[in-house]
Amino acid sequence: MKQDDAEVIALNALAWIAGADLLDTFQSSTGVDRDTIRQAAQDPEFLGAVLDFVMMDDDWVQGVCRAQSLRHETFLAARAALPGGQSPHWT
Repeated sequence: MKQDDAEVIALNALAWIAGADLLDTFQSSTGVDRDTIRQAAQDPEFLGAVLDFVMMDDDWVQGVCRAQSLRHETFLAARAALPGGQSPHWT
């Protein structure tokens, strides 16, 4: 997956977070305020953190996937395409 496509998925996930009334929870988890969210939404690392937040709860992942008509594998590929989402190499 291209990083641009992953960024779109993450931005839509951020909109889903706001629509699901989870923005306060997101802010508490990340320590960012609403103004910072608006600015950071252009940062690929921040967008990776958005997907990391969603991945904290299976119901949230399912909600984001349903809202965007995504397969779970596509969601995971989006996370992998953003900074910090690469699988660690143990060898």
